[in-house]
Amino acid sequence: MKAILFDLDDTLFSTTEFAKKARANAIDAMIEVGINATHQEIHDELMEVIREFGSNYSEHFNKLLHRLPPHQRKEVNPAVVVAAGVCAYHDTKFEHLKAFPDVAPFLTALSQARMRTAVITHGWTTKQAEKLVRLGLVPLFGPRDVYISDQVGIAKPNPKLYQYVLRELGLLPSETMYVGDNLAHDIAPPRAIGMHTAWIKRAAKPDQDVEAANPEFIVNDFRELAAILRERFGVPLSEF
Repeated sequence: MKAILFDLDDTLFSTTEFAKKARANAIDAMIEVGINATHQEIHDELMEVIREFGSNYSEHFNKLLHRLPPHQRKEVNPAVVVAAGVCAYHDTKFEHLKAFPDVAPFLTALSQARMRTAVITHGWTTKQAEKLVRLGLVPLFGPRDVYISDQVGIAKPNPKLYQYVLRELGLLPSETMYVGDNLAHDIAPPRAIGMHTAWIKRAAKPDQDVEAANPEFIVNDFRELAAILRERFGVPLSEF
């Protein structure tokens, strides 16, 4: 084993929990500046927008306002409402965006064991790069070892994304492991091209098809994965 490659969202930090807090605070802020709707009404409409346009879409709040009935938004400047939501969302990001506690120790142990590490993440270039910077993880990876689907031009779950990164790093599938939370995006594609795979469950969405993806290893955290690397692959990882 020469390298461990990582997904980002819900693998190195909890996207799901962070997003819940950020959206709730954004909704409260929009109500405070004058939207005449309940928190639940706005939440339901916002989640519908996210389902339709994707979580990385940049105009969620604008679309939300257009879809609310006129009587719920006519008394306020829409630009103010959107700005209030965006500010609250980003304030939450500053406060709550944190890596899981075992991430930095695990990456440090891998570096000390001379294991190559990199990130392969799906999403818009600036948003994914911003997450890595805010999480404080950039110094723990090589300066070029961040691969973002939008930037590469190949999206998950296309196996070509993983093949591209392996070529860039000069690695064989058989000497590389990919770690992620999404079975369809993070496990099945690299498994199909011969990479080792580890499904990390702690922030994974429920009701995924484990049998179809067939992860080689299933772990709850990085201490469990470190034990597998020591015992199954002989990687000399220090305890953390």
